[in-house]
Amino acid sequence: MLGGIRIIDFSRVLAGPYCTAMLADLGADVIKVEPPQGDDQRMMGVIRDGESVNFALINRGKKSVCLDLKDPDALDAARKLVATADVVIENFRPGVAARLGIGYDDLRALKPDLVYCSISGFGQKGPLSRRPSYDVIAQAMSGLMSITGAADGPPMLVGDSVADVSAGIFAAFGISTALFHRARTGEGRYLDVAMLDSLIAMMPTALSRYQGQGVAPMRHGNRHALTEPFGTYAARDGHFIVAVANNQLFARLAEAIGRADWATDPRFSSVQSRTANRAEIAAALEAWAADRNVDEVVTTLLAAQVPSSPIWDVAEAVESEHCAQRGVFRPLAHDVFDTLRAPEQPVHFAGSPRGVLTRAPARGADTEAILRDLPGLNDTQRSRLNPGKTAGTPS
Repeated sequence: MLGGIRIIDFSRVLAGPYCTAMLADLGADVIKVEPPQGDDQRMMGVIRDGESVNFALINRGKKSVCLDLKDPDALDAARKLVATADVVIENFRPGVAARLGIGYDDLRALKPDLVYCSISGFGQKGPLSRRPSYDVIAQAMSGLMSITGAADGPPMLVGDSVADVSAGIFAAFGISTALFHRARTGEGRYLDVAMLDSLIAMMPTALSRYQGQGVAPMRHGNRHALTEPFGTYAARDGHFIVAVANNQLFARLAEAIGRADWATDPRFSSVQSRTANRAEIAAALEAWAADRNVDEVVTTLLAAQVPSSPIWDVAEAVESEHCAQRGVFRPLAHDVFDTLRAPEQPVHFAGSPRGVLTRAPARGADTEAILRDLPGLNDTQRSRLNPGKTAGTPS
């Protein structure tokens, strides 16, 4: 789908690399430019024999070139590399890329139709733009933490790095859109993607509640704020999910749990009235489920066409037959971890086969080959930029 598109990826850790992994899955040629010591993600997360599972999964399908951008020859090589590319992505703090000589204005002069994407915590402008940010800070300041957790408990983090990931997804969306625009007009684009903006854009229910009610929404635990029953409920051996969002589904639920009278009870006649009487509904539902196992509860409710499910842990989700048949994961060869399973970008394009994923690169593994083919570099520069190599040494 993106064959022939070259991306120079100056990003590191998660948001930018997540974006470029998705684009690599679709065939883009992604060249990861790392400092000599490598991306910090190489030493984050689960480490085995010096290798990071996190890095291996997030940097699949890419090539690696190591360049110290404070070295004039390395900067010259990076700029020449950009001149061969379609897209540049970086996630430095605002102003750092320009100081390094790889800002948008610097590189647009070399490649006028360049698509250039900057990812940062708070964006390139605004009173917070110069602040450092990590996923936890974006979660805290977006309002997401304030609506996550039990009603009588503290604000809580979401269980994964959703700010980084959402910014990466929106960046991939933006890059693809900008490439489409360029194909029609010949014009490049500068893209400013903020983690904070991305998380706020992913909270439509909370934003609606705030604007409709005039007060900031707060935590409701594992229950939906605006309807009932909708969320997590207890059975004999664990918890299950019910999602009832209209009158028809509520009537089916009521009959399934032996409360057919609810369907005509004015206290439960609308989403709003059910929310006002949520405690009674939840108590009756959990009383019905108290002497039933989760599997029995879910089977009964699904037979009545009421949306319901168990709560899987990560292992159950990964190992599920459904994920296997959907091709959610693809094998990813690795010297240390044997074969990993990487979650390929999740969009299925009809008529296009799912990709064959390649492993994440070793640090600087492609420096020699890429610089050897890069026009404009002399042998002395190539030799300096390849530690342990001499000019003309074959790969």
